[in-house]
Amino acid sequence: MSGADGPDRTYDRSWEEIEEMLELAEERAAEWRAWFEECKNDGDRDGMKEAARNYKALEGVVKTLRWVLGEVGVDHPLD
Repeated sequence: MSGADGPDRTYDRSWEEIEEMLELAEERAAEWRAWFEECKNDGDRDGMKEAARNYKALEGVVKTLRWVLGEVGVDHPLD
């Protein structure tokens, strides 16, 4: 449910939860990258498009989580 000024937030995620989410996002990105390569080798253009789309989305998630964690050298995710 959201309040008058936006969504209600609990701010109760631990740093460990955020670190775990980053690790999972990195793993899933690697899986989509591998799937892209497999589709490329098979000549599956539709599969390549799907894999590329999902990989790029996860790349954004990874960058955002790294930024949230304050990783040195990670620029603002919207730049």
